Amino acid sequence: MKKVLFVATVVKLHIMVFHIPYLEWFKKNGYEVHVAARNDYENKEECNVPFCDKLFDLPFERSPIKKNNFYVYKELKNIIDINEYEIIHCHTPMGGAIGRLAARSARKSGTKVIYTAHGFHFYKGAPLINWLIYYPVEKWLARYTDTLITINKEDYERAKSKFRAKRVLYIPGVGIDLEKFNTVELDRDLKRSELGLPKDALVVLSVGELNKNKNHEVIIRAIAKINNTNIHYIICGQGKLDEHLWNLSIELGLENQVHLLGFRKDIPEICMISELFAFPSYREGLSVALMEAMANGLPVVCSNIRGNSDLTESGKGGYLVEPDNVEGFAKHIKELIEDSRLRSELGRFNHKKIENYSIENVLKEMEKIYKDL
Repeated sequence: MKKVLFVATVVKLHIMVFHIPYLEWFKKNGYEVHVAARNDYENKEECNVPFCDKLFDLPFERSPIKKNNFYVYKELKNIIDINEYEIIHCHTPMGGAIGRLAARSARKSGTKVIYTAHGFHFYKGAPLINWLIYYPVEKWLARYTDTLITINKEDYERAKSKFRAKRVLYIPGVGIDLEKFNTVELDRDLKRSELGLPKDALVVLSVGELNKNKNHEVIIRAIAKINNTNIHYIICGQGKLDEHLWNLSIELGLENQVHLLGFRKDIPEICMISELFAFPSYREGLSVALMEAMANGLPVVCSNIRGNSDLTESGKGGYLVEPDNVEGFAKHIKELIEDSRLRSELGRFNHKKIENYSIENVLKEMEKIYKDL
C-alpha cells in the first residue's frame, strides 16, 4: 500500500486545525496515512487524529537549538527509511527543516517531499536576526524540496526568485470550511450571557495565542483610548502572556471589559455575537483566524503586514494599521463600533471575497499537486 507522511511540530494546534481534510483525501485515495508531530494535548489520551493510521509522537521543539530536535531528527530519519513513503508533506518551520533533512536519502529512492511555508520568519520589516538565521537555512533546504508551497504573495515572489526548489507554487492558504459558518444557528442573547457579556455590549473579537507576536496588548490600549464602557474585548486563545494581559487590563481600568476566554472550539458562534474582528499581529503567513472572521461577515481592523494585506482591502473589508499604532486601531475600532451600516457593508464584502479561500478550492489545487507528484 502507498504511504504518506505528514510532519509538523505539534498535533493539537497544527495538524488538527489545518490538515484533517488532506489526511482524509489521502485515506480516500488508498494511502496509509502517517503523522509525525508532538502530542501537545494536556491530556495525552485526548489525542485522536482522524484518518491517521499511525501517529509518531516525537518531541519537536520550536527552537532550533533545543537538544530534543537532534533526537527527533534521528527518530524521524529511521521512520522514513523504514516506511518508504511515496510522499512526505512537511509543515511548520521545525517540522519543515527536520523533515526535509531526514528525507534526503529517501528522495534518492523516489520519495517526493513537499514543504508548505505557513509564513517565512523573514519578511519585509522582520528583525535582522530573522534574516541572518532563517533565510540562509530555508534557502539551503530548498534544494531538498520537490515542491515548495507558499500561501501569501510576498513569500511566493521571494521563494520563486531566490530558492532552488524543484517547483515553487502559490496556494491561497490551507482552506477554510465556509459551511460551518453558514449553518450555525444561535440564540445571540443566550450566548452573550454564557460568556458573561451584557446583551447590548459592542463586542470586539481577537483570536490567537497569547504571545508577543499576536500583539493583543495594542487592542487593549486602543480600547482604553476610546473610553466607551459598552465596548467589550474578547480574546480567544491561550499562552504565556495571559497574566500580563490581565494585569494590563486592570491597570487601564478595563477589567470588566476584557475577557480572556482561553482555547475555544466555538469560534463560529463567538463570531456571530461580535461586531468586528481585531487582528494586530506582527507576523502572519495567511491567518485562518482572520479568514474565519471574514467568512462570518465581520469587518476587520488588522495590522498592515504580509498575509493580512493579501486578505484585507483597506476601506472595502476593513482597515490596515501599522502593528504598533494604538491611535490608528482606536480610530478605526471607534468608527466601526459607531456605524452599524458601515460594519454591514464591509462585512458583506469580506464574506464574498473569502469564497476564493474555501477548503473546496484549496483542496482542488492540492489534489493537482499530489497527483502530479
